[in-house]
Amino acid sequence: MRRVPRHGRAKVWGRRTGADSGFTLIELLVATACFLVVSATAFSLFNQQQVSASALKGQVGLNLALRNAATQLQMDLVNAGSGYFQGLNIPTWPVGVTIVNHVVSTTSSCYDSTTFAYGSSCFDQFTIIATADPATSPPVHATDTTGGSSATANCSNTSSGTAYAQPASGLTLAQTAVLFHAGDQLLFLNGTGSKITSVVLTAPGRVAGSAVQLTFNPTNANGSNSLSNDPLDITACDGRQPCTAGNKLGAQFCGGDWILKLAPITYSVDSSEPGNPRLMRSQSGNSAVVMDQIIGFKVGAAIWNDSTSTMTARYNYDASTYSNQAANDQAYNFTLIRSVRVSLIGRTAPNSVPGNLFRNAFDQGPYMVQGTAVVVNPRNMSMND
Repeated sequence: MRRVPRHGRAKVWGRRTGADSGFTLIELLVATACFLVVSATAFSLFNQQQVSASALKGQVGLNLALRNAATQLQMDLVNAGSGYFQGLNIPTWPVGVTIVNHVVSTTSSCYDSTTFAYGSSCFDQFTIIATADPATSPPVHATDTTGGSSATANCSNTSSGTAYAQPASGLTLAQTAVLFHAGDQLLFLNGTGSKITSVVLTAPGRVAGSAVQLTFNPTNANGSNSLSNDPLDITACDGRQPCTAGNKLGAQFCGGDWILKLAPITYSVDSSEPGNPRLMRSQSGNSAVVMDQIIGFKVGAAIWNDSTSTMTARYNYDASTYSNQAANDQAYNFTLIRSVRVSLIGRTAPNSVPGNLFRNAFDQGPYMVQGTAVVVNPRNMSMND
């Protein structure tokens, strides 16, 4: 008789029992393959959703940036020219905005489709000729060394390179003198708004006799100036001399006339970083970024174009043609501007990741594009627009 071991049963090799059951290698491979397929599908869906969410986030950010930039531009533009006429409303003599247009010829392009970069010639520039804060730089009346306040006597002539000012209201001569610094641009304006000139101080103001002495490079006898001495191009006639008649420039300013310190605001695009052109706002030597990823910044103006004061039916984007042909005005005549249109185009950051197939319909770049525009009648302009 065959004896069975005391402490267990005989093993039958090749047969699984409950104690050593598990997955076979084939089962494990099948399970792993199923897991990989499910995981790949899940990660693919997640990646698609992440790309979609990122694109939506970029589009929302771009929309907000454009709205904020347009609002800032509009706020500044609507106040252009305010504060020039102390207690007077002279809508027929606008002094508020000067525009520099960069016109790209039809045979060239300012856009590099290889690097998705926009050059400086793609963008315009404009300057809002705002006056300084009256609380910190109050306006003063012109005079001569005697400091007299007569409206018809005690005059300064800017063609001499020296002008004199009476003390500001409530201030002493010394307190008034320290308000004027070398490099400040001044606007001379007569009491009726019919004569104007502008200069840049070459020395700080100082007390001289009974007045404050202001020193600058002389203007021409008719009140016109050079671009180097009038960077805002208020009186430079685009550097072309002589300026035409009827330009309302003058060199003599007397006791009833005004001297105002300017605090211009300039909007331009800094394209020194090709991958991120930025819209800049500069005032009093300080610059701030208004918006990143700007690929379009164009400024147009509606202008009076003849002696009967009819306005052009469209916005003109070439400041070199701002002229009144009937009056034989020079080009770049910003006094003809009655309305300003600013167009902004922005983009999301370029996505150059391999495999990204998205291309916009604007310039075929790997980014989304949006645009906006604002039309503003600056405060100093007429209500006949």
